[in-house]
Amino acid sequence: MKIETAHNKIKSAISTAERISKRQSNVPILSCIFFETIKNNSIIIKSTDLNLGFEILVPAKVNEEGSCAVPAGVVSAFLANIQDSNKAVKLETSGGMVKIIAGSATGSIKTIPGEDFPIIPHSQSKNTFSIHGSDFVKGLKSVWYSSSVSSIKPELSSVYVNCDGEFVVFAATDSFRLAEKKLHIKKTKDFGSILIPFYSIPEIIRVLENTGPVEVNLDKNQISFSFENTYLVSRIIDGVFPDYKQIIPKSYSTEIVCLKQDIINALKLSHVFSDKFNQIGFSINPSEKSFELSTKNSDIGENKISIDAAITGDKLAINFNQKYISDCLQSIDSDSISLHFGGTNKPLLVTANSDQSFRYLVMPMNR
Repeated sequence: MKIETAHNKIKSAISTAERISKRQSNVPILSCIFFETIKNNSIIIKSTDLNLGFEILVPAKVNEEGSCAVPAGVVSAFLANIQDSNKAVKLETSGGMVKIIAGSATGSIKTIPGEDFPIIPHSQSKNTFSIHGSDFVKGLKSVWYSSSVSSIKPELSSVYVNCDGEFVVFAATDSFRLAEKKLHIKKTKDFGSILIPFYSIPEIIRVLENTGPVEVNLDKNQISFSFENTYLVSRIIDGVFPDYKQIIPKSYSTEIVCLKQDIINALKLSHVFSDKFNQIGFSINPSEKSFELSTKNSDIGENKISIDAAITGDKLAINFNQKYISDCLQSIDSDSISLHFGGTNKPLLVTANSDQSFRYLVMPMNR
């Protein structure tokens, strides 16, 4: 193999490919990036950890066709530290080595036999739909923190994506909290529902963020994303997501409307005094127009802070995991939020005042 390509394009492609290969660095071939020439003057760069697969086509002058597998971390670090980035990068294989010439620097890296590199699957399914990449990322970011980090119940360690009429619905739960985000997408056909595993979400977000239209292909065992010269595929979970709509309360006994930034500031201050369980107390007294947050740590001290809010309903004292409350606020674009309480030992529903596309349900903690 003998090629020549632009430094910035191959550096960016390798940087993305490396992040996926690093996840299986204990398996030699999976810790590699695979290079292969294509006849129409380009090269394809691949990486996989067997759960995620990544391919990107990079324009190149192909002087000699071929392929090779190179340790991802080495080639990525080499190109990342080249200062003269305006020069072309040349790659040439010979005798089990690949020589990389970039500007005034030359590196020779040992290769691994390319025939051992796994095949990255391409679906033939016709179950496809188009969506703006940044919209898909927004849906994932709005809910994925609510997924379980444990793999005991795979359906909970995933993000549920479902087509509901003109909406694409994203949801995640670890059984203690639930996040749901609805995105209105024009001309989206009914593609059913899928479960994207938690471990795939960060790389899907990185690859699709700031992209334009993306074609999404759904198969029995995988979901893939295609745009421009890039292809990303992930395994999906074979399971049934909980029928979460059944647990969302239909009525509430106490409701609060307050500024999102006020509660963010109060949570940050309260965290200084939180205990090992991150417990925070909500004390609500509508007759006195009082909404107070409190934390206590036997080793440090205690804290109370009041928040200006519009309050209706019954008096209530209830505890939550402070982190669970904080996590959801980044998913709300509105300046003000509503907190809907069903009473003692019942879940809290958090919504935005000006945008009903996001809902967050969190269970209280016992005292």
